[in-house]
Amino acid sequence: MSPGTLLIFIAGYFLVLILISYLTSRKSSDNDTFFVANRNSKWYLVAFGMIGTALSGVTFISVPGKVGAPSGDQFAYFQFVLGNAAGFIIIATVLLPLYYRLQVTSIYSYIENALGRWSYKTAATIFLISRTIGSSFRLYLVVIVLQKFIFDSYGIPFWATVLLCLLLIWSYTFKGGLKTIIITDSLQTLFLVSSVFLSIYFICRSLDYNMLEAADAIKNSSYSKIFFLNDFVSSKLHLSKQFLGGLFITVAMTGLDQDLMQKNLSCKNIGEAQKNMFSFTAVFVIINIFFLSVGALLYLYATKNGISVEKTDYLYPTIALRHLGLVPAIVFMLGLTAATFATTDSALTALTTSFCVDFLNFNKRNDTNSPAMVKVRHYVHIAFSALMFLTIILFNAVNNDAVVSAIFKVASYTYGPLLGLYSFGLFVSSRQVNDKLVPFICLVSPAICYFLSTESSKILGGYVFDNELIIVNGLITFAGLLLTSKAKTKIAAL
Repeated sequence: MSPGTLLIFIAGYFLVLILISYLTSRKSSDNDTFFVANRNSKWYLVAFGMIGTALSGVTFISVPGKVGAPSGDQFAYFQFVLGNAAGFIIIATVLLPLYYRLQVTSIYSYIENALGRWSYKTAATIFLISRTIGSSFRLYLVVIVLQKFIFDSYGIPFWATVLLCLLLIWSYTFKGGLKTIIITDSLQTLFLVSSVFLSIYFICRSLDYNMLEAADAIKNSSYSKIFFLNDFVSSKLHLSKQFLGGLFITVAMTGLDQDLMQKNLSCKNIGEAQKNMFSFTAVFVIINIFFLSVGALLYLYATKNGISVEKTDYLYPTIALRHLGLVPAIVFMLGLTAATFATTDSALTALTTSFCVDFLNFNKRNDTNSPAMVKVRHYVHIAFSALMFLTIILFNAVNNDAVVSAIFKVASYTYGPLLGLYSFGLFVSSRQVNDKLVPFICLVSPAICYFLSTESSKILGGYVFDNELIIVNGLITFAGLLLTSKAKTKIAAL
């Protein structure tokens, strides 16, 4: 595919998103619209759009690639997905009722009531840091693809490509915020899901398979093993590690994350929000089955045609962009772009909301929707766009996959303390934390977990941590809060 064709495609894609932004924000663009879409979102749109937010460009490329990884992953990722599904059910039945009962705009407001001001600011800061790093990294992966296949041909520098992408995202989110995101993410999810199904169709056509033959080929291939029950100690793929890791990562990185919860809080009531979560869970599980199927078909195609890549992440883009033809290449870029920008635009909106509510106290003001406060929110939105720009430039300057991956992994560690904070608030109502020590505890816990992840095979008899490390992270935080807390004093009745 020529750079000019790709550029026309990208331009058309964003024109559609900007048009949607105009239509959704022309009647109202105040802060209530931006933060919670006036709490009037349709649950089915929220459910469908959340698929695009939950899946990123990293997932779009990496999940199919890992099916044939040298580590023998096959369909082991589906164990993690089943844990995700269990986590989503916990969110729908435990956390959503709590958030709706408190009528929060930022979910971290709960921590202030349960634990204290320092705990509240710590939880919000954890989210801001984690989501900024994670979303910047996801966008970075797509930007380097756009740079290689489009902008290098025109002599445009990397920093200008990053700036252009962020300006485009800013242009369709800065007015309508969440109200716009609900619609654009639904559209981008449609693109993402269509891309997966069409990729399967094009690969099957190239392999001369019909759908039944393709399903049979996947089933009989060496890539389709799902459940791994051997070698609990040293294998990262063991069912218990994957399932429990998937469950707790979902609770922490979805249920305790302003980004995805902000969409749920925009529904009319708790009943609609729960319908949204249950529907989203079903679609999420199904779409991941198809992602894994794409991976198996890609490896079957690669074997048949003698295609090899130096990294598993390169398999999908290499076959889609260089071997299947023009239309499959466009389909791939459509899915990759939709997956990444649906994640980034949502994150930018959530970051702006969290800072405005958690640090500028918009929820405690009577003039939240005044022109002056709307202007403040615009400045915050621009500031986080600039911060993401600088973070991506830093990733590129490092130019070391191992270092960048480590940064991304460290960002995921920070959700463990959130798990500990919320667990303490929910289950230990009889004790009061030492509020000023909470930031220190939330720094120490990830540091201990990082040490465990690198040294566990030596100090724990060969045991290797994987996703279940977040459980340990939460438990260490919980233990620290418990050890430094004291019993609440009861006020005697008069």
